[in-house]
Amino acid sequence: MIFRVSLILLLAAGPVSADMIVAARTIRPQEIITLGDVGFQAGEIAGIANRLDQVIGQEARVALYAGRPIRLTDIGEPAVVDRNQMVSLIFESHGLRIATEGRALDRAGVGEMIRVMNMSSRATVSGEVLPDGRIRVMQ
Repeated sequence: MIFRVSLILLLAAGPVSADMIVAARTIRPQEIITLGDVGFQAGEIAGIANRLDQVIGQEARVALYAGRPIRLTDIGEPAVVDRNQMVSLIFESHGLRIATEGRALDRAGVGEMIRVMNMSSRATVSGEVLPDGRIRVMQ
C-alpha cells in the first residue's frame, strides 16, 4: 500500500526540468540588469544563465533581446573603467613599485584584463582592473 502511494506521488510530480534565465525586455549594452529585466523559461542549454545571482547586478555587454536566453558570455561585472579614460597604472615586483598614467583602450569591470597605453612611453600594456579603478600591470 505504501509503495503504491509513493509511486502515484512520484508520477504526479512529473519530470524534473531546469529553467533558464531570459530577458523580459530588450536590454541595451552597458545597462545593469535588475530583477524586473529577467524571467524564467523552461529548458537547459550549456552556457546559459540558470540562476538569478548569475545575472542580477551584472552589465549587459551586448544587446539582450526580450524572450531570448541570456548567455553568460554576454554579461559581466559592471565597468569601472571606460574606453579612453585616464587611469593610474601600478607595477609592483620584488619591492619595486612604479606608478604612472595611462589611457584605457577598452572598457572593463573589476578583475577583468584591459589594454592600456602608457602615456609616458606610448607602449601598450595589459593589466587587471582593481576595485578603485587603478590598473595593476602584469609582467
